Amino acid sequence: MRASGILMHISSLPGSYGIGKLGREAYAFADFLAKSGQKYWQILPVTPTSYGDSPYQSFSVNAGNPYFIDFEALEAEGLLKGSEYKRIKWGEPSGIDYELLYNKVFKVLRKAYARFVPDYDYNSFCADNGKWLDNYALFMALKDAHGGKAWDEWEKPLRMFEDRAVAAAREEYKQDIGLYKFIQYEYFKQWKRLKGYVNGLGIDIIGDIPIYVAYDSVEVWTKPEYFLLDEDKKPVDVAGCPPDVFTAKGQLWGNPLYRWDVMEAEGFGWWIDRIRSATETYDVVRIDHFRGFESYYTIPYGNEDAIIGEWRKGPAMKLFKAVKKQLGECRIIAEDLGFITPAVARLLKSSGFPGMKVLEFAFDASGESDYLPHNFSSRNCVCYTGTHDNETLAGWAASLPRKDARFTREYLNVKRGKDIPRAVIRAAWASIADTAIVQMQDLLELGSEARMNIPSTLGGNWQWRMSADALTDKLSKEIYELTRIYGRLPKRTEVKKKKK
Repeated sequence: MRASGILMHISSLPGSYGIGKLGREAYAFADFLAKSGQKYWQILPVTPTSYGDSPYQSFSVNAGNPYFIDFEALEAEGLLKGSEYKRIKWGEPSGIDYELLYNKVFKVLRKAYARFVPDYDYNSFCADNGKWLDNYALFMALKDAHGGKAWDEWEKPLRMFEDRAVAAAREEYKQDIGLYKFIQYEYFKQWKRLKGYVNGLGIDIIGDIPIYVAYDSVEVWTKPEYFLLDEDKKPVDVAGCPPDVFTAKGQLWGNPLYRWDVMEAEGFGWWIDRIRSATETYDVVRIDHFRGFESYYTIPYGNEDAIIGEWRKGPAMKLFKAVKKQLGECRIIAEDLGFITPAVARLLKSSGFPGMKVLEFAFDASGESDYLPHNFSSRNCVCYTGTHDNETLAGWAASLPRKDARFTREYLNVKRGKDIPRAVIRAAWASIADTAIVQMQDLLELGSEARMNIPSTLGGNWQWRMSADALTDKLSKEIYELTRIYGRLPKRTEVKKKKK
């Protein structure tokens, strides 16, 4: 079924408390999506951010981001007083100061925890999620006790996750462990409520999970046998991408690599649990760097760039057959961008998952790109105007080389460069792709200042927030009409129109 949606992370929602939250602004955005005839709200990973503030580098693959917890909802529960968070200066509403959030948010949440009385729902949540929650809460409590240091800088018995040291830590830091369990309970309670509202509008949430996990994560700390580490739990090789036309030295991500042989010997249980968790959190799951399941690039640990490295084979369909056997059919989008070999293309076809077509990659003067809409070979794909790693459409159009800009205007049948962004959105909606997705920044015609992320850079990323007055009736009507013209309105919207 043809459909469309908007990509905007929770962090980018407007509001008064330093970052987007799971409160009234999130509900207002869901209302805007429904009014605009959209089927999907796509977000980035909602796991806790670590150093560098990237949602793709997290302390846990299962936990929710404490920054997103709505203080107003906690006040309504009697856990906070308005003065305890409203008097704090949370920074400029147009951006995100992550250092400020780190220093302020947890102090507010501790005040809420001090008033919290565990009840049946809380105890049930802890019991149902104990498989990951117990170790995550301990991990975060220990990070606090060590001044925020990564686990590989802790004393050896804790670093090596020795039973006696871990048991002693669970007892010593019982109060802080309770705080982090409480935070997750409140997060998922608010998330479940919001998701129920969004789904009630007929909208599905597309969530994102990175293929790799951070080295400084509870998963690597507690399950080193699943990762390519030496006897002292230091990485042997790490993840990244080789040099290409965009990055002369490649991309050094630094994530530990998986021991796929160990995971396969255990029936890929770790990955099955991870995908199960993701499908319970979201309606549709986009898996970042899907090509890494066919083959992945490895870089010796300690190298300063990605120039020296080698490709190794991944689990390919063995993993996804195991997932399907245990979980049934999952709604998954494969991020199949980058260097795509025939083997990667075969894996994507065998999986049946839709891949991605990014229009910002389409318009080179040769006119031969597979991402040009007339070259789409199948409806089973998701057409994006751009992703969180791309320039905004306005910034991209302004920086196009002269020949590419001329071809882009010819292809889209526009005369002026400033008309390109709207024409690209129209091309995505008009394409044969089953699903079309646009970034919110592009609907608002914002420039480079609104870019979400520049890959392989530190600082200044993940900070864009939408202005409080951005969701106008005029914009909603424009999106609705575009969606109607190209046959992407959800059934719920078509029924309402008939009734009128």
